[in-house]
Amino acid sequence: MKNKKKKIKLSRHTRGVKRSYFVDFGIYFILLLFGVIMALPLVYAICNSIKPLEEFFYFPPRLFVVNPTFKNFKDLFHLMSNSWVPFSRYIFNTVFITTVGTAGHVFIASLCAYAMSKHKFPGQNVLFGMVVLSLMFSGAVTSIPSFLVYTKLGWIDSYKSIIIPAFASSLGLYLMKQFMDQMIPDEILESARIDGAKEIFVFWRIAMPMVKPAWLTLIMFSVQGLWGIGSSIYIRSEDLKTLNYALSQIMSGGIARAGAAAAAQVLMMVVPILIFLFTQSNIIETMSTSGMKD
Repeated sequence: MKNKKKKIKLSRHTRGVKRSYFVDFGIYFILLLFGVIMALPLVYAICNSIKPLEEFFYFPPRLFVVNPTFKNFKDLFHLMSNSWVPFSRYIFNTVFITTVGTAGHVFIASLCAYAMSKHKFPGQNVLFGMVVLSLMFSGAVTSIPSFLVYTKLGWIDSYKSIIIPAFASSLGLYLMKQFMDQMIPDEILESARIDGAKEIFVFWRIAMPMVKPAWLTLIMFSVQGLWGIGSSIYIRSEDLKTLNYALSQIMSGGIARAGAAAAAQVLMMVVPILIFLFTQSNIIETMSTSGMKD
């Protein structure tokens, strides 16, 4: 009787293992399926960038390239080298705007979030409510008031019209405050102050390292937004415009420039994708933490 009971227990245990393996296989299969679906646009864009011109007009369209070539990239650089403004100028404008705008946004958003999260002052809740409310409005809604303000300040046709507004983006402030509320215990900060640490030391050497996933996520969002800026109503001079604007002019050149346009799309995707690959673990941690409650 004892042997039979042991066999029954073992058989039930093995059935449970088989079921768990089956469930795990189903989960991985679904994740793999959705992963392939999400990757298809990226694969299609890369394949288009190395397609010869005649393959763009196959019907039905083909996902993969038959005769790969890098002629599209050569055509793209040839077109850009013959432009009125040097190609290097467009690259400099984009890199400068992205770098300065991202650095300023992360620093200012972190400072403001630290003050709102770890200090008490009159009107704190009202200010944070205004930040949350501002997330409801897109840039298109505020473009006309922004243009009038920038005109009065003399920022039109300069880097300031793009960089300084990027400093004040409310999304970064909201993200950093929520993360600081969850991840920075007040006791650690109080201990540092009791030991004689100044407030800037507490912020820079204690608070900022503890919220590294949050500001890395903020860097990714900021770079993605600034890197993709194209034609702007605030910038008129050709030598101040960005790389995305120059590539969009090539992409609007018609059928003859279809290959160069596909190569331009891939070039614009490279930087955001690389930054996401380097920061993806921190981004996932930030998104999973920002919604948690004590």
